Amino acid sequence: MVVSRIRIQPTTHTEPPLRLKPNKKEETIMDRMLVVVFDNESKAYEGSRSLQQLDGDGSIAVYAARVVAKNPDGTAVVKEGADTGPLGTLTGTAVGSLVGLLGGPVGVAVGAAGGSLIGAIADLDNVRVGSDFLSDVAETLTPGKVAVVAEVDEEWTTPVDTRMEALGGVVLRRSLWEVEDTQDERDIASIKADIAQLKTEHAEAKAERKAKLQARIDTLNAKLQEKLDKAKTRLEAIRHEADAKVEALKEKAAQSKQDIKVKQEQRMATVKKHYNEWLDRQERRAS
Repeated sequence: MVVSRIRIQPTTHTEPPLRLKPNKKEETIMDRMLVVVFDNESKAYEGSRSLQQLDGDGSIAVYAARVVAKNPDGTAVVKEGADTGPLGTLTGTAVGSLVGLLGGPVGVAVGAAGGSLIGAIADLDNVRVGSDFLSDVAETLTPGKVAVVAEVDEEWTTPVDTRMEALGGVVLRRSLWEVEDTQDERDIASIKADIAQLKTEHAEAKAERKAKLQARIDTLNAKLQEKLDKAKTRLEAIRHEADAKVEALKEKAAQSKQDIKVKQEQRMATVKKHYNEWLDRQERRAS
């Protein structure tokens, strides 16, 4: 399947979007992972409906959402009937990956992010949040608690915070733009540096040494290609996710009243811009 690249106009801007300070409105829209923890399932469903209401009036955009309950044994279960949002299947999305991590020992994922178990959790890169956020979620979503896990765009934090706090919810959020360096990207840079050094040695080595150095270069080139292929697959998945978000916003705009339609069209343009800038940076880093 060919995934189209969303583009409104070329940009040379290389800085990530501004991070919003709590309760301060900025002229940007932030793509965020939102986890709201409640004391019981009933409150969690009220929280989920409140998010959908805020989506309906154009205050935020909800792209994907799940209600997740923490069992007494520490495992997590996705509750039936929870709204998935316009992204449909959550496979490969940030929400789907976080829900997958919550289904097991989050402490293992945090350990992996810290370097002790790199590669043990395949979903960690897809979540696109830091290990500190995962730790905060693990500490707050204790056995017996229920959470709404959602990916949202919000212009400012007050609408969500006001609704969720009124229901007794504890709000945790993290910008999905903040975590750009994944372990694979660091590995790519390291492998490239090793290859460059070996090539320098190869050029100056005696004949009997060249074969061994070339074998090491070939091995590293194979590892590098594997890492680059993985990075390309991840970027294609994010492009596909971005296209789905833009289409969802387009549908919302078409079905909304004029004032809300304007909000959705503005949000759609900003989403395109931010994703293009982010993808451009990632492509340069992985090339």
